[in-house]
Formats: sequence, C-alpha cells, structure tokens
Amino acid sequence: MVQDLDMPRDDTHRAFLGVEHSLTGRSWRGPGAAEDRLAEAMCQRTGLPDPVARVLCRAGVPPQDAAAYLAPSIRDLLPDPLGLRDMGRASDRLIAALDGSQRIAVFGDYDVDGGASAALLITWLRDMGRPATLYIPDRIDEGYGPNEDAMAALARDHDLILCVDCGTLSHGPIAAARGADVVVLDHHLGAETLPDAVAVVNPNRQDESGELSHLCAAAVVFLLLVETNRRLRARGTTGPDLMAMLDLVALATVADVAPLVGVNRALVRRGLDVMRHRARPGLAALGDIARLDVPPAAYHLGYVLGPRINAGGRIGQADLGARLLSTDCPHESAALAERLDRLNTERRSIEQAVRDAALAQAEERGVDGPLVWAAGEGWHPGVVGIVAARLKEATGRPAVVIGLENGIGKGSARSIAGVDLGAAVQRLAREGLLIKGGGHRMAAGLTVEAGRLEDAMARLGDLLSRQGAGREGPRALDLAGLLMPGGATPELIAQIDGAGPFGMGAPAPRFAFADMRIAAARRVGESHLKIAFTDGIGPKLDAIAFGAFDTGLGPALLSHAGARFHLVGRLELNHWQGRARPQLRLEDAAPA
Repeated sequence: MVQDLDMPRDDTHRAFLGVEHSLTGRSWRGPGAAEDRLAEAMCQRTGLPDPVARVLCRAGVPPQDAAAYLAPSIRDLLPDPLGLRDMGRASDRLIAALDGSQRIAVFGDYDVDGGASAALLITWLRDMGRPATLYIPDRIDEGYGPNEDAMAALARDHDLILCVDCGTLSHGPIAAARGADVVVLDHHLGAETLPDAVAVVNPNRQDESGELSHLCAAAVVFLLLVETNRRLRARGTTGPDLMAMLDLVALATVADVAPLVGVNRALVRRGLDVMRHRARPGLAALGDIARLDVPPAAYHLGYVLGPRINAGGRIGQADLGARLLSTDCPHESAALAERLDRLNTERRSIEQAVRDAALAQAEERGVDGPLVWAAGEGWHPGVVGIVAARLKEATGRPAVVIGLENGIGKGSARSIAGVDLGAAVQRLAREGLLIKGGGHRMAAGLTVEAGRLEDAMARLGDLLSRQGAGREGPRALDLAGLLMPGGATPELIAQIDGAGPFGMGAPAPRFAFADMRIAAARRVGESHLKIAFTDGIGPKLDAIAFGAFDTGLGPALLSHAGARFHLVGRLELNHWQGRARPQLRLEDAAPA
C-alpha cells in the first residue's frame, strides 16, 4: 500500500550513510542540504520536532500551512460536487426516483471500492426509506462491469440503475437497459465517447480537467450524496448524516490505492475516526474476526480489512463484501464476516501458488525491462491482481499477470509512480491487440487472445518505456533522516502519525538508525524476523521485519555475530496486552 516518494535530490551528495548496496540490494538516498534547511526553518517557525518537520517539508507544506495540514478539514477541502460534469443531472434523477417511489438497482464492481460505493448508496437510500436492489457481477462468469444480460434483466424490474465503480466504457450493456434510466458513478479512464446514460459522473472523463482524478468511486458517490442532500435541504427535507458514512469512503480510498493527498487525506482521517466508533455492524464484525484490537489506521484498511472484503469477489460469492458493508443486522454481519475470513484464508493459499510460478516465469524472462509479466494456464483470475502487485513490489516495474483458459487470457496490471498504465492498456485495446482493457493510472484489467499475448505485452512494454518505465536502474530507498533509539518515543510517533494518514502518494517516512548493535534476534513464523537493537547508550528499540527471510536481510541479521549495522524502517506503535510500545517496521539494513 505504501509508495516511495520521488523527491527532488541533489545528485552530487553521497549515498546516505555511504550505503550504495544494502542487504536487499538498494542504495540509500537521504535528505540533501536544501531539505535540511527547509526542515530547520520549519522547526524554528512551528516548534515541531525535526522528524515531523521533515515529513511536512517532503509533502511540500510551507510553515504557515503546517497547522492546517496537521488538522485537515473536509469543510475546507471538499470540492464543489457540481465541478464534475453531469453531477446535477445525476442528483436530479436520484431525487426524481425518490419522489416517484421508483424501483432502484445498484450495480457495483466486485472489489472494495465497488462494494463500498454500493453500500454508500444502499445505506443512504435505506435511511431515506427507499430499498434498493444490489447486483454485483460474478468475476469469472460475467467479468468486470455491466453486461448486457444483467442490465436487461435489471431494467425489466427497475426504473433507475446506478452503476458504481464501473460503466464508463459499457456502451452496449447500458444500451441494453431498455426501459430504465442509467446513472454511472465511476473513476476509471473514459474513452472519446460516453455511453448513452442519463449521467456519467467521472473525474477521469476525457472532458474533465483532471483536478479530481485522484478520487476513487466511493468518493464520487459521496459527492453525489453531498449534492443531493444540499438539494433536499433547499426543499426543506433533511437528508441522512453523510459524515457517519465516511468510514466507507476511507476504506475504499485506501483499498483502491488512491493517493492520500488533498481531500482524500481529510476523507480518510475523518473516516478512521468514524470507524473507531464501531457503528457499522459489518466493519465491526470483520474487525473482530480479524483480531483488530487497536484503533484502525490506514494500514489496517489496506492490509487487514480490505483483503477480506475482496475475498468474496476474488474466489467466492461476488456480493459478499457489499452485503457486509451495507447490512444493518449484527447477526448477518457476523455470518458474512466469518465467511469472508475463510475465503481470505483460501485466497492466500491460491495466491501463493500463482505468485511462486509467476515470479519464476518473470525472472526467467527478465525483470530489467520496462514491464514485468507472467501468464499461466488455469491461474485463478481472482488472484492475478494481487500477484501483479507483488511482482511490481519485488521488481519496481509495472507488472501484468494473466490467467489463461480456453485460449483467452484475463489479467490484471499494476503500475508504479509516474507511469499511466490505464492509458497504455486502453491504447492497446484501441489498436486491437486486446479484446478489451481499461483502468486508471495505477491499475488496469485486460482480456487478450492467447495467440496475441506476446505481441500485446511487447507493445505494452514499448508504451510504458516511452513513459520512463525501466530507466531508473536499481531501486533507491528514500530516507527522511537519522534517529536514535531513545528518540523513538510514543509521543514522537503520535506526532508523526498526525501528519498522515500515509499511503499512496503520501508515504510514511523512513528513518535510519546508524551503527546499531543487535541485542537479540529470532525468527518468527516462516519468514519474519524480530530483533532488538541499541546504540549502546540509550534504551533498546524493538523491530519487526516481515518477509525478511525472502531476502538477504533475515539471514544476515539473525547470524550477526556481534557485527554492527545501519537499520532503516518506519516507526509504529506495537499494541500488546494493553500496552503500546515503540517499534521499528524494519525494511532494510547494511553493515556499518
């Protein structure tokens, strides 16, 4: 979930702490003289600790805006919904459906963003006294987005169909919805023409400015409800409490890897506050079964709750996640949460097998080019997206993973910062190399004939190379500065967290601990490492390195033999038996 920040660097200064090749094969890049001066000025003008000042400087925040950045306000940052094309028409059509007691269906994607978007509408309509029909397509039998059979069937029994997190490219299926009006609420890249719907509200339409392109679909739905509540108020009607629904927007924003900048930061911050009150039965039940016994943070949305909600759409019943998020029944919530948790365990097993095969294939093909890809017969389409993300993380390259069956490949792709993958995939579809394809900057889906697979991937690699993919050489690890173990206090960690939430586009800062002695080290589980380290003067600091034995990091630190190391990671609080202790999420190390 966390993305490296591409900060401008003074290339004349040496690698940070002289580390050009760490235990994980990366060079370390720390702050240059200009950033040091900015951080010092920030400290002097705001009184903030140096580590917090550095986080703000790296986010481009001037000292006079520091206080507002640390307390982002939805009121100040929320854009005018009418800034999006077709928003007024969408809101009017929704109100007309309410006034006429019309039958409403919600057609959503099978991922977290689609499920949360659908749950937002279903919850809002339920609060307005209007039930709605939920329809989530089956990933394998129906594929992504509206299809003609489903839309025609829904149109026979409904007056209005709301397509969420899908629909922008669905010309044929929307035309098949004869007798019903269709409103599209989406964020995927649009084509030159739009489907014949009453409204297509999408910040990534080609005729939009792009200023709100970072919104996920749930945020687009939220803006529709903001505008609709405003119109209802003008008529003397009070709409549902939208602030209480921000837990869904926060969940979707993080799980869909939307950049945590601008209003997204405020939506996630406020949504996490809402989630801590455990008012939504589905999220409360899922948190309990996942043993989430600490206040939820962005990390938990992306890595604890999100994968479980996605599990139904990946390998089980597609609508389980949306039903969990929209139900107001605690008993149903508990049953759905338990089922999703079991599916998630099954998903991990399937994913591991595909991941091992995909990584071996990609390495054999070569991982130094602009694109890393793998394809296999019978690979489950529900896990190819996760495996593509793992390949991207392992190689620092855009990645595509494709499952083949009966001569057709269905795949998912994940990108890196600065490379617009969705636009490249759409171009391949226009050129006829793909049966279909679409997405957004960081993620895309595609369908391709097996016989055209090699040509399609070669062309995609060429398009991505033109955007700069594959030119960067060995990955650099970006560091915010130095700390001592004694300085990593709960108070400092809380202040750093106050500059969050952290995630895509707003990475949690990494700090280096120089010349440390390993006081204790032990293997945890199959591949994790737990250590305690000290500078020999102050207190020890605990650290956990997940997947350490998948690289050279685990073996080197476990058998340290008294050697000293530079250590790098992100600070966090480890909650255990009612206590919160500082801990380093260890990511890399190098001999001192």
